[in-house]
Amino acid sequence: MKKTILTGIKPTGQIHLGNYIGAIKPALELAKVAEYRPSFFVADYHGLTKIRDADRFRQLTYGIAAAWLAFGLDPNKATLYRQSDVPEIFELNWILACFASKGLLNRAHAYKGIVESNQQSGKDLDDGVNMGLFTYPILMAADILMFKTDLVPVGKDQIQHVEIARDIAEAFNKNYGETFVLPEYQVEEETELLPGLDGRKMSKSYQNTIPLFEEPKQLQKLINKIKTDSLPPEKPKDPESSTLFTLYKEFASPVEIEAMREQYLSGIGWGEVKKELYRVMNTYLEEPREKYKELLASPKTIDEILLMGADKARTISTPFLKEIKKKIGLLA
Repeated sequence: MKKTILTGIKPTGQIHLGNYIGAIKPALELAKVAEYRPSFFVADYHGLTKIRDADRFRQLTYGIAAAWLAFGLDPNKATLYRQSDVPEIFELNWILACFASKGLLNRAHAYKGIVESNQQSGKDLDDGVNMGLFTYPILMAADILMFKTDLVPVGKDQIQHVEIARDIAEAFNKNYGETFVLPEYQVEEETELLPGLDGRKMSKSYQNTIPLFEEPKQLQKLINKIKTDSLPPEKPKDPESSTLFTLYKEFASPVEIEAMREQYLSGIGWGEVKKELYRVMNTYLEEPREKYKELLASPKTIDEILLMGADKARTISTPFLKEIKKKIGLLA
């Protein structure tokens, strides 16, 4: 039996380097492993907690699907679908909600973060909290459990969501017998804290990201903005603590990486490093960038691929939901 791996990205902003290095790249590598059955999805309903502009929401959704495809995802070998095209997920969401305690959701990082921020600023504790954001972990649990997922590649800050899915699954299984697979998470240790332009974790909320498919001139400008220290060119530098080297490793060849490491240790100017980072990154992204633009210019093609993926996904979700409904007494 092949193990199911599942990865989703929500459409709340332009796809950036953090999305690629932390989610897309490792997920596509796992998809090459013969023992895995890969599934990838656009988490569009998750994005509704933040995006309220219909046209932008639609374009961001297409952008995520196009990114997966541009980097070589084969929809005939993997399942690529749009979350909203699989209605069984949302029915399961309600069922799981009945097994999720409020206390469990109170401890979710996103909700706790807003509450703590409101507390510090003297606002009502739940200011800015909608129920979509509060119950976000339940829908994520439905995403994972619906497809009997064995492994979820995540960033370190997403581990809790997999753990919550396990907690809810265990509560259901305890009551109705073995039903849901208890998922495991896999963290890419080297990219769990990918730095952004200002040295903090690359995140849309910090506005320090580098859009993945930026045009060459703008890409070069953004790379030149990456924060560095004031060490002069001739001074040795630590490659392991360098944002530039962390990014360079993701796009350069093994030979280039070792050569750059040696240059760091013997002394190299930050300007020269940025120039080399731009070169390897732009070369690596040239082909995917063109494919991405072609796909965005043909949303009908993207829709066809996503609907094909939804049909494949529903061959699992439709019978499994019937099984679940029988267990809880909704079907004879």
